[in-house]
Amino acid sequence: MIIGNKTFENDTYIMAIINLTPDSFYEKSRTTNDTLLEKVKKAIDDGASVIDIGGQSTRPGHTPVSQEEEWKRLENAIKLIKTNFDIPLSVDTYYPYVAELALQNGADLINDIWGLQWGNSDKMAKIIAKYNASVCIMQNQDHISQDKDLWQYMYKFFDKSLKLCEEAGIQKDKILLDGGIGFGKTKEQNHIVVDNYEKLHRYGLPLLLGTSRKSMFGGEVKDRLAPTLETTKKAVRKNVLFVRVHDIKENFDTIRQEKELLKK
Repeated sequence: MIIGNKTFENDTYIMAIINLTPDSFYEKSRTTNDTLLEKVKKAIDDGASVIDIGGQSTRPGHTPVSQEEEWKRLENAIKLIKTNFDIPLSVDTYYPYVAELALQNGADLINDIWGLQWGNSDKMAKIIAKYNASVCIMQNQDHISQDKDLWQYMYKFFDKSLKLCEEAGIQKDKILLDGGIGFGKTKEQNHIVVDNYEKLHRYGLPLLLGTSRKSMFGGEVKDRLAPTLETTKKAVRKNVLFVRVHDIKENFDTIRQEKELLKK
């Protein structure tokens, strides 16, 4: 897969979560422009291969912010990161308005939690294609799926998103798929998807797994690192290209250890 000027293949890489929000569910992921460069540098030093920044929380029960407010939070951060670091930059947004401005200012990938389908238009896909950018398509729905076959429900979503990609002209080597852990799924369904994540290889596209400190693990947010690392081990075994995480060093070390075990 290509993101910016980098090619990713044959490994499990880390996408580091950095939030320019006051309300993201994991407090330590939050930052401001004053501390941003220090936080990005540490993420890179700890093993991150891509930086993912967001301007609004998308946790369950979050209060959406306007596209203008989201861009206001992101604008300086994008410029600071692209000026100071040679690392691919992902912007977490489902607003076409924000995506276009982000890409104009040097972002390399749009991480869309609505899989190009928000607002029932093809605008997002066309913008990504226009800038020859990369995209992460996350599976989502605004309700808990009651379908007996959850996978068929997910496949239907991805089929629609990938059709939008094809029609817009987004290059296949710039598409990443995310199973949407924690979005429109019960706790049990989240675990089912993680445990069978290899089913998403049916599309022949690289995968991203995002479980970091999510509520599927139960308990307090501060106590969810260990179960997160267990899912990172699964990601390595299932040939997942990226894990999107808060704790970069711990996940980086876990990936390296798991790969060594698989060699034996």
